[in-house]
Amino acid sequence: MSLAVIGAGLIGRKHAQLAADIGVLSAIVDPNPETRSFAQALGCAYFETPEACLDTGTLEGVIVATPNHLHIAHARLCVQNKLPVLIEKPISDVSATAASLVAEATKASVPLLVAHHRRHNPISQRAAQCVADGDLGDIRAVSGHFMLFKPDDYFDQNWRRNSGAGPIFINLIHDVDLLRFIVGEIRAVQAVQSSTARGYAVEETASIILEFENGALGTFMVSDAVSAPWSWEFTAGENPAYPLVDADAYRISGSHGSLSVPDLRLWKHPQKRSWWEPIASTKLHVDPKDPLAAQLHHFLDVCQGAQPLVRGIDGLRSLEVVEAIKKAALTKLRVQLF
Repeated sequence: MSLAVIGAGLIGRKHAQLAADIGVLSAIVDPNPETRSFAQALGCAYFETPEACLDTGTLEGVIVATPNHLHIAHARLCVQNKLPVLIEKPISDVSATAASLVAEATKASVPLLVAHHRRHNPISQRAAQCVADGDLGDIRAVSGHFMLFKPDDYFDQNWRRNSGAGPIFINLIHDVDLLRFIVGEIRAVQAVQSSTARGYAVEETASIILEFENGALGTFMVSDAVSAPWSWEFTAGENPAYPLVDADAYRISGSHGSLSVPDLRLWKHPQKRSWWEPIASTKLHVDPKDPLAAQLHHFLDVCQGAQPLVRGIDGLRSLEVVEAIKKAALTKLRVQLF
């Protein structure tokens, strides 16, 4: 296999290193000439532009890890060259351009794999299996949290203080995609937001109501201005940059049981379902796996004909939900997705 990585930022370099580790990295593309030395260290070719790289005609797949607003243009070049694409999330900065890319790739029969890597985590897959197998019965209630504190120096970069750079767009899209994967499609949302702690143009805290297609109702609290552990970042042990704590980020409740995630604690009444009766928990087991590495191996399968776990349409749907949440927060209205 022969892959190229377009974009040598933090996540692009991670993709490149993983690909180099298993001997499938052919080239890195980035306009910054300092990237040349990184490419040399990994033993691959370096190109300043995607066009120059794609013109070599030697690739079997491309990973697009450029800034969000460039995702569509770079992925479209790959589609036009009939090359399968692993495109970083969000699939685009706006859903309209994402929809055009998905339609173009579908028409050309070129697979898109959107890099919502949490779906590749065995924890997420076990939780989704638990729901799909009916272990919880009918899903009726969902609650989730993204609660932590971003320090002052995080906002030294001006763009992080401006509209569109808050936790709804930057962080919540990961959680939205994972809830769609585990629970099901989200058909409507309501939300309120505030920015009273720092006073920037961007939101700091938001409270969200989710209506799922299967009839379940959900709530989600978002804040990057509180000292708290309840987030996937702190509780999943997925990224060593975050301290690991013994807590949960999501709770999924059904007619016959409830599951907390990512600790995978399953709660059920051993005998009669009643608030008067005992309830007990068991811990579901999974073997840990690096989701980014698992995602890369899956992409290699996609390049050889497998169906993407996170299709272009999935990336589009998750982006549309986040846009709807932001619209609901600004208008104070319920926003219907379908």
